[in-house]
Amino acid sequence: MEDRVSRRSFLRTAAAVTVGAGAAAGCSLPRPSVTGDRIDSDGIPPSETATTQFRGGLRRQGVSPEATVPTEVETAWTVPDVNTGDHTAAKASPLALPAGDLLIPGDAGGLRRVTPGGEVVWTADITDVSRGMHGTPAVANGTAYIGAYDGALSAVDLETGDRRWRAALGDAIGSSPGYHDGTVYIAVEYNDPSGAMFAVDAVDGSVEWDDQRVTDHPHSTCAIDREAGRLVVGSNDGDLYAWSYPDLEFLWTFSTGEPIKGPVATADGSAFFGSWNERVYRVALDDGTEEWSLDTSNLVMTGPAVELATDTVYFGNHDGTLFALDIGSGNAEWRFDTEGRLIGCPTVTAEHVLVGSHDTTLYCVEKATGRETWRVGAAGTVSSTPLVRDGAVYFADRASRDYVADGEGETGKLRKLVAAE
Repeated sequence: MEDRVSRRSFLRTAAAVTVGAGAAAGCSLPRPSVTGDRIDSDGIPPSETATTQFRGGLRRQGVSPEATVPTEVETAWTVPDVNTGDHTAAKASPLALPAGDLLIPGDAGGLRRVTPGGEVVWTADITDVSRGMHGTPAVANGTAYIGAYDGALSAVDLETGDRRWRAALGDAIGSSPGYHDGTVYIAVEYNDPSGAMFAVDAVDGSVEWDDQRVTDHPHSTCAIDREAGRLVVGSNDGDLYAWSYPDLEFLWTFSTGEPIKGPVATADGSAFFGSWNERVYRVALDDGTEEWSLDTSNLVMTGPAVELATDTVYFGNHDGTLFALDIGSGNAEWRFDTEGRLIGCPTVTAEHVLVGSHDTTLYCVEKATGRETWRVGAAGTVSSTPLVRDGAVYFADRASRDYVADGEGETGKLRKLVAAE
């Protein structure tokens, strides 16, 4: 407990220094406000690590090495009204809880807890603003932490769906939070356009640290690599930003010249990410030097999946191409073509890669060869990250074009796929 208190005291001291640096850079913004109660009112210290969070952990690698998928699938059930808009950013993704239930946020503004049988346990109305939620929660302390397009980070009780606290941090949050050692890390957007990285106390929502040098709407989800001692995040200004971790001293930027919109993944001492300059990168975490990059011939918005066991990086681009690259050289090992843009993240399992496409289809391909195993159609585009749990596949699609146009089509659904009988 002494280490935890010492670290939090350090973060609060660092906050004063960094906020001053942000103001000097031209950011003059109101301090965040918090409403609600503390989580551990009985004094129990918060968990060191999250139970589960987006892309499988703080490094955002997107790999589930023990998971397997059926060779043929059918839809077991759907939960409607998850997504009702057609914003082009990647939509929120289902998250598995240890007890077996799922959490699914949506652009309609609700966070749902759903059983493996498709029963909605509760729905928390997080926000009523346009675009709702696009990020995926981090779960710790019996709580789901989730940001929304109202610019607030919320803590929601897993058992009841009640909101424990709400921290108003900025004008919009489109990224997913990261959790470690009692602190929630989140990229926040302002209308200027500008932005910031925040570290927020998981117990009461108070701000421990922020750095407002990040500009032009950071929609990217940060990665924290504890082994390398780095926190990194991309932004629409085209830069990858890096801080030391856990002391959060700003270190360097790496510029691509065009927006970095997707999540960043880290592995093997490097950051992996794509840019709208039509390239995907591997950049050294220690000093921000480029190790390799690949011209993909179109915009890259997906967050790469990085599998160290096979030395492979998987990602997609706006051409609708799923790539498998050698992690050491960046050379393409195979390519798989879909008929629509790929903007959501791929998920890697024991033998397959799953990815959703703007052609309203979820694809499953062999990760060794890139050959298609199966495909499943949906009503709207598929930009959520697929989840594989207990041999089943879960994913969310977006509202159909007819629904967005006149309300007569289908809303975006959470879907469960199981082995076909």
